[in-house]
Amino acid sequence: MKTSTAHILREYGPFPGAEGVHGVTYDGKNVWFATGDRLSAMDPASGEVQRSIEIPANAGTAFDGRHLYQIADGHIRRIDPETGRVLATIPSPAGGEDSGLA
Repeated sequence: MKTSTAHILREYGPFPGAEGVHGVTYDGKNVWFATGDRLSAMDPASGEVQRSIEIPANAGTAFDGRHLYQIADGHIRRIDPETGRVLATIPSPAGGEDSGLA
């Protein structure tokens, strides 16, 4: 396997009102990050938060090209990133002891 050294191009944060970041994903335009009680969309060029969705968000975050997925409180929620509406909810595999989502 070919390996190479990673280079940090930019660092972001701290973010007002966020004690920690619990999940991160990229939708092709914005970086979405989970901070416990919300998902926030950040413009990676400026580092500015563009908008937030009030939703439990204390574990993994993912984007499948159309929807956001967020783990919190023993559930995985499928979210419309445009409206912030939860479209579906299923139990998470670890029943609340989850830490990541890919």
